[in-house]
Amino acid sequence: MNFYTRKWIKPEDLNPNGSLFGGTLLRWIDEEAVIYAIVQLGNPQVVTKYISEINFVSSAKQGDIIEMGIEALSFGRTSLTMRCEVRNKITRKTILSIDKLVFVNLDSEGNPTPHHKTEITYAYMGIEKITK
Repeated sequence: MNFYTRKWIKPEDLNPNGSLFGGTLLRWIDEEAVIYAIVQLGNPQVVTKYISEINFVSSAKQGDIIEMGIEALSFGRTSLTMRCEVRNKITRKTILSIDKLVFVNLDSEGNPTPHHKTEITYAYMGIEKITK
């Protein structure tokens, strides 16, 4: 899993206990995952279908830097399934893990539509590179 997105925990991200508010973290994950799905499926019309059990392992405090990792697991006919891990950038300690996030590709009318993708693609300087 690659970790690309980093967030600096600021006072507005904290709950009354002084740790990172879980809802804020879940919003960041959903946003990161949908961006990943949009890039992979080549369609900005993608929605969150399912998020499996969320395992909060540890917390983050003000001033911590966290990093989010998203990994594609499989492509369905109209969907993309991923997993996510969030960890403390400095200590590498896991903060949260989600085993399954499913996003669905939609047509212009909001109906699930096939995406015809079977493997992860990355674009480098206008050249598409395919990796398995």
